[in-house]
Amino acid sequence: MNVVLIGFRGAGKTTVGRALAGQLGREFIDCDDLIERRTQLSIREIFEKWGESHFRGLESEAIAELAKQDGKVIATGGGAVLRHKNIQLLKRNGKIFLLDVSPETALRRIESDASTRSRRPELTDKDPYTEIREQMEFRRPYYLEGADVRVLTEGRGVEEIVKEIVAFLRQALPPEEEAQGGMDEATA
Repeated sequence: MNVVLIGFRGAGKTTVGRALAGQLGREFIDCDDLIERRTQLSIREIFEKWGESHFRGLESEAIAELAKQDGKVIATGGGAVLRHKNIQLLKRNGKIFLLDVSPETALRRIESDASTRSRRPELTDKDPYTEIREQMEFRRPYYLEGADVRVLTEGRGVEEIVKEIVAFLRQALPPEEEAQGGMDEATA
């Protein structure tokens, strides 16, 4: 079973995903990073060169491939939920966790991360806060429908979030999967 993290940009998917993978002894895969490595372009450059629709196609191809793997921690792009097929594929062999964040916190995190600002495109011509708020409102039903578990990240540290996800996984894993290395004593 894979552990899949969804949520808006700045929700902490990559940071939490890396820490969670370390805790679980699993490989971490960031879908956006995978696309950037394969195309040798940033997400921003893909949007500028071919548009959002082309990027969403690349994203769906990557998700289809990742969904076939097992025992990974996967961080999706913030808009991966916009294609229902992506969520269907990820749910076949994964538990999906929504990392929920406020627009204010997402903006603060995005603005403090130079890499995010340079690699990720603006989605509208509006000011950053308005764009984030409106995009989050639009995507919220998709996030909630896709998620198996909603994890509030507001005012919480990475360790606390990871601990909550691990606790849920301990309850959700069948005993035989837990015994086969799905979880080990280090995660207790």
